[in-house]
Amino acid sequence: GLYVANLTRSGGEILEGRAVLTGPQSLQVEGRGAVTAQRILIATGGRPWKPEDLPGADLAITSEEAFDLPTLPERMVIVGGGFIAVEFAGIFNGLGVDVTLVYRGDQVLRGFDEDIRSHVAAEIQRRGVKLILGAHPVEISGRSGDLQCHLSDGQALAAGEVMLATGRKPHTRGLGLESAGVETGPNGEIRVDAWSKTSAASVWAVGDVTDRINLTPVAIREGAAFARTEFYGQPTRFDHEAVASAVFSQPPVGTVGLTEAEARAAYPNVDIYRSRFRPMKETFYGGQEQALVKLVVDADTQRMLGCHVVGPDAPEIIQMAAVPLKLGVTKAQWDSACAVHPTLAEELVTLSEPVPRTVA
Repeated sequence: GLYVANLTRSGGEILEGRAVLTGPQSLQVEGRGAVTAQRILIATGGRPWKPEDLPGADLAITSEEAFDLPTLPERMVIVGGGFIAVEFAGIFNGLGVDVTLVYRGDQVLRGFDEDIRSHVAAEIQRRGVKLILGAHPVEISGRSGDLQCHLSDGQALAAGEVMLATGRKPHTRGLGLESAGVETGPNGEIRVDAWSKTSAASVWAVGDVTDRINLTPVAIREGAAFARTEFYGQPTRFDHEAVASAVFSQPPVGTVGLTEAEARAAYPNVDIYRSRFRPMKETFYGGQEQALVKLVVDADTQRMLGCHVVGPDAPEIIQMAAVPLKLGVTKAQWDSACAVHPTLAEELVTLSEPVPRTVA
């Protein structure tokens, strides 16, 4: 509603209806007919993906249907190990559902720092989420509200609902991209250059439909860069390096920059600063949640390469940590900031000794 109001207030015209490109500067809009434009910006995002070869996949829900459940199931199986799977496992577990998270990989949150992955896995299990790794569904059977999720390891899990959080794909099917000369990649993503321009001179694309960094704020920045370049005479490219992100799991995650593995692959000498602890406010009511903070540093230049936090307010913390890291802060400059006590974040500026290096 807010976006519609802002568009209308700014003088934008909104055409409601499905649009299909018929050429590099023309579209066919349902209920409106032919529309032409000097520039076309595609921002159709992504949609949940279900494995087409999984028997019974039509019985499962995705993250979209999860918000429209008429009743809360007693038991739920969530398939996947990424942002969405881990976040929804926490949501439904918090609502009292018996949740089992199933992931084919060796650990959840692939692509994140290994310490973050193992820490989050331990914490969600401590909160009551059952975690099955190294397995995947081979069939979903039964009827709505009374399902069986059959796994590759031979287990059969009973559930009121099965959620497939197995990934998302760019929403490009049936857009008529071929008619406009817009090239796509193997997953249907629209191929763009650093300016978000497609292979068609009059067509641009931003956001998840390009499958670069699939985060809402990134899509907004890419769109703003397009507008500045094309309409304000201010050539602007969005820098996709060191973009902070958060996982609103329980506990939440905040991360920016390189993981330890990425840093070791790119730099000859890397220092790791790490601390696991129980935040002070947890101690007041006997809470057992463990927090983790980790810094990745280039040992030769002392430039900060990555910052990773798991614990209360981690997303809030990482937003501010992203600013100095993006500007190339050194460890000494980072440590020159005085700690705010008592906070979780103060641990980030009091890590004085790196983890001992292992001898290869």
